[in-house]
Amino acid sequence: MRLRAVLFDMDGTLLDTAPDFIAICQAMLADRGLPPVDDALIRGVISGGARAMVAATFAMDPEAEGFEALRLEFLERYQRDCAVHTRLFDGMAELLADIEKGKLLWGVVTNKPVRFAEPIMQRLGLAERSALLICPDHVTRSKPDPEPLILACKTLNLDPASVLFVGDDLRDIESGRDAGTRTAAVRFGYIHPDDNPNHWGADVVVDHPLDLRKVIDSALCGC
Repeated sequence: MRLRAVLFDMDGTLLDTAPDFIAICQAMLADRGLPPVDDALIRGVISGGARAMVAATFAMDPEAEGFEALRLEFLERYQRDCAVHTRLFDGMAELLADIEKGKLLWGVVTNKPVRFAEPIMQRLGLAERSALLICPDHVTRSKPDPEPLILACKTLNLDPASVLFVGDDLRDIESGRDAGTRTAAVRFGYIHPDDNPNHWGADVVVDHPLDLRKVIDSALCGC
């Protein structure tokens, strides 16, 4: 079936959100008179969310006393500064332009709550270009459940087989596959060192956003 839409995971796929996460974690340490940690330590656990980043930053067990206060502080800071340093990944602007020139729809399906995701899309000038934004707030079960992708396809009135979902986590590939979409895994995202996108069962694995051009061209031909 000919490709009609390309949907993206947000963090680590469409957008490099790591710089804002890192800045917030380092600021929290500095405010407490603590030395900075290696940025790579934070970047390596982004897919685990606020809990994982705070735990790594402070070398703290999530069950420890005081941890929840730190997590809530992290979220409050991120609510205020969620799009200071965040940018499209290198090559992604060109890819989106190609998608639009090809008269395809594109959108975002993320596990990031809408209170963060929506402002980011707006501040980066992507909200008016995106066909949809699906967040956990819109479904009862988040990725890896297929519900978010099923909702996206229904919202766009498209057969899942005509949709390509791109992500940097096994959860993305599982969600897309179970919803019936085509799937592409990216190696440039926030992937744990012990993980391997080649083992996720995606239809294709790419190293750079512009590598998706060939994938999309092939899909446009119904290949």
